[in-house]
Amino acid sequence: MYGPKPANLAQQQGVSLLGLIFVLGIITFLAMFAMKVFPTFLEYRSVKAGIISAKKADGTVREIQIAFDKHADINSINSIKGNELIITKDTGETQVAFAYTARIPLITNVTLLIDYSGTTDPSGKIPEKPAEPVR
Repeated sequence: MYGPKPANLAQQQGVSLLGLIFVLGIITFLAMFAMKVFPTFLEYRSVKAGIISAKKADGTVREIQIAFDKHADINSINSIKGNELIITKDTGETQVAFAYTARIPLITNVTLLIDYSGTTDPSGKIPEKPAEPVR
């Protein structure tokens, strides 16, 4: 009625509905994963900028901590506080470092842990945090 059928009808190619659903599911999972991880990465970048600006305060340990806390308030940093920074003055120049773990809940009882750390020391070595005094 409408003409002859194509000879290669059995060889047509395309994506099946099940294949499309599977690919969309993977894309959705990856997008949700990225949406949960990306904010912690942005916060990490903000913390790195914060220790650089706190180092410029170049005062006592407490002044550096206060400068970092001011930066943290402005940039909504909640993962680390100024009193958790590692501040050293080994070579005569003040160096500021940090290390913390971000806990990202993914699905029900599955959590992703990311260890973030950084320093203003050109060598890139992060010193150990001194032990808290016993009270």
